[in-house]
Amino acid sequence: MFPEALRDVTLDDFVFAINGVQPSYIRVEADEATYNMHIILRFELEQALVSGDLKVADVPAAWNEKFEHSFALKPPSHALGCLQDIHWSMGGIGYFPTYTLGNLYAAQFMEGARRDLGDLDADFRRGEFSRLRGWLNQKVHRQGQRYRAAELCRRITGKPLSYRPLLTYLWNKYGPLYGLGTSQIDGRG
Repeated sequence: MFPEALRDVTLDDFVFAINGVQPSYIRVEADEATYNMHIILRFELEQALVSGDLKVADVPAAWNEKFEHSFALKPPSHALGCLQDIHWSMGGIGYFPTYTLGNLYAAQFMEGARRDLGDLDADFRRGEFSRLRGWLNQKVHRQGQRYRAAELCRRITGKPLSYRPLLTYLWNKYGPLYGLGTSQIDGRG
């Protein structure tokens, strides 16, 4: 599409550039490797608010402290800190973890699709997504609300929901890009 603009860019450099991992202030602008850290920060603050261990007036300072600890960045304003999301102002306490749950389910379902369908990457290289779409329609979409999420996951993948497929996906994608070597998920090489 852009042969002149990209003529001096190698495929490896292009792939690295579009898959950069870098801490950011804004959750919705975060890369997929750090996104769930944004969710964890919010969830921990919500737990402290609900339990009474954190007062609403103390949220900005607690946010900044946790954010700096997790991301090595100090938010320069509340707009780039604790006020960036609408969830809390609209009373959406407890909603943030659903984003990470979605990431966990997606990774585990994709692992199941690859197991059942084989080489999906060859399909994707050809711009072909019908086998995956068919698998999703049959396994996920047609079930509607027949099962709760945990039961659907077990039925589709044969396992309860786990963090391992997401960590494996992230490691397999970013490990080679950043020269991280072999996986150390759960300390099992």
